[in-house]
Amino acid sequence: MYIIFLGAPGSGKGTQAASVARELGLAHIASGDLLRQAIERGNELGLKIKACMEKGILVADELAIQVVLERVSAPDCHNGVILDGFPRNLNQVEALDKALAQQSKAIDWVVYIKVSEEELIKRLSGRWVCRNCQTSYHSQSSPPRVQDRCDLCGGELTRRPDDTAETVGKRLMVYFTETAPLIDYYTQGGKLLEVAGEGSIAEVGSRIITALRGRELIAG
Repeated sequence: MYIIFLGAPGSGKGTQAASVARELGLAHIASGDLLRQAIERGNELGLKIKACMEKGILVADELAIQVVLERVSAPDCHNGVILDGFPRNLNQVEALDKALAQQSKAIDWVVYIKVSEEELIKRLSGRWVCRNCQTSYHSQSSPPRVQDRCDLCGGELTRRPDDTAETVGKRLMVYFTETAPLIDYYTQGGKLLEVAGEGSIAEVGSRIITALRGRELIAG
């Protein structure tokens, strides 16, 4: 089973994708995490990825494709995966479809979490993440108990390079320009499940589960 979670930065797709992956027993592949791990390794690939992310632009297709397809080929992905943050444009869709077809596989469904641009800007501008365990916080909706410190591990909270005020607007512009056409692509293919993404995490999660149950991916 292969499912894509699609949504703009700040839509909550990462949180929801991880939850559904646990529900279905699938590997959760978050492309953003893979790219940040590559940056931490500090090799040539990581330096190229870092340069893109700090400018608030999409990572070059060949770099993102290389990182994600290597992960999809891992043993724990044989039963299927939930892809979170990939593909981001039609070129990446083509590369993914080709790679899966070589294994006689294909994308089954695409969950699109729809959130207004105003709400996205509010969410992104207040987001913080733990430098150690990557737990996310928000200055308004989910602040830490101790300022600048993670509730779980005590690690330092920091802004991601692509969550600064200077890059948020650019990220959303890039998303709506380059990624939004995927909505049309998967709609035409009869694979898109659109879910309203505003509300609590539990409310959005319930909508997603209902949509997937309608496609008999989760038992009712």
